[in-house]
Amino acid sequence: MIALMVLSFLVFLVIGVPVAFALGLAAFAALGLTGAYPLVVIVKEMFSGLDSFPLLAVPFFIFAAEIMSAGAISMSLLRFARQFVGHLRGGLGYANVISQTLFAGISGSALADAAGPGAMMTRMMEKGGYDRAYAGALTISSAVVGPIIPPSITMIIYALQDQNVSVGSLFMAGILPGLLISAAMATVNFWISRKRNYVSDAARPPLRDILRNSAHAVPSLMLIVLIVGGIRSGITTPTEASVMAVFYALLISVVIYRSMGLREIWGAARRAAIMSVAVLLILASARAFAWVLIIEGVPQDLADYVIALDLSPIAFLLAVNLLLLVFGMFMDPLPGVMILVPILAPIAYALGIAPDHFAIVVIVNLTFGLLTPPVGGLIFVIAASTGQRPGALIRELPPFFLAAIAVLMVLTFVPFFSTWLPGMGGYGH
Repeated sequence: MIALMVLSFLVFLVIGVPVAFALGLAAFAALGLTGAYPLVVIVKEMFSGLDSFPLLAVPFFIFAAEIMSAGAISMSLLRFARQFVGHLRGGLGYANVISQTLFAGISGSALADAAGPGAMMTRMMEKGGYDRAYAGALTISSAVVGPIIPPSITMIIYALQDQNVSVGSLFMAGILPGLLISAAMATVNFWISRKRNYVSDAARPPLRDILRNSAHAVPSLMLIVLIVGGIRSGITTPTEASVMAVFYALLISVVIYRSMGLREIWGAARRAAIMSVAVLLILASARAFAWVLIIEGVPQDLADYVIALDLSPIAFLLAVNLLLLVFGMFMDPLPGVMILVPILAPIAYALGIAPDHFAIVVIVNLTFGLLTPPVGGLIFVIAASTGQRPGALIRELPPFFLAAIAVLMVLTFVPFFSTWLPGMGGYGH
């Protein structure tokens, strides 16, 4: 049955069937052709996969991200970031990285970051004399921090698959790795800007302008504090924080910045609804696909096999990295988490790997798949939003991908980056 399901899934992907439908149809094919279980079980599992209170956070965080992209919040964050580094060599590139990092602390989605402020920053860099494809590649690479710095939709889904971690612990665990990734992308920008002589003609802004821009950005930055602080303090659950994020984003966009009316709010709600349906359909189909794997005993068989190999924890993590890097080239992070975490996490814990450490390695690894062809979702989002050819963007990506791999190795060999903040926050395992 497993061979039939996997083969069906690959065939559906090759002929261009969307991932959500390919996962569901493969599960239906495996059960229908073998007759092992009634097909209604697949439908039941798909509904069961969505019957979860924490999942309500997903559409609300998506809606909050759309409000912030449509309103003046993203522009205020761009100005806030640019004023500190815009006058430096490669300054607009640094501003791109910083603004993506700040927006990641609000949206929880790499695709939302890239399509909104990322596309704006790409066009701004092009006007500033940067190569168009390089600006797009930097945006793609910086946007991967979206699902890593809290809040994170991917982390919410991960916590639903693994009872050894909580959403709060993963949110704390993602802060340092996210900042490490941003630093790595800024380092690549430093090297390429010197190599290509991307100089800036902008002057250092006077203190008066810095204070004015910073004050204007305070309401936007407070949203990060409200989300992370509310969850960390125990005042709100992640789901409640997501609802709070929507109302706060509406408040500052309509009342403080006065950049949104009913038409813009309706447009943001419509886009959020479409994206939420797409995400939830992927999750439902991935739940059915994973259920077939579980009832066939694949996780237990694989665990027994790996344990019999007597691998060290580091050897296992390196093997997982290789597996996930290949897997991420063809699969989005969310179905990857749904399918692989129930299989791999028990093996990791049997080898003594800390839950938060393993979770960050998995999440970061799968997220890097967004910048690798052939599926690389961020590549096609930036290509579509800036009118570029995907091939031109891909040719600029290798230095950024090497930097991403270097960060992944640091996170693999140094658990401190993933476990220190959760431990400080009282989430120790």
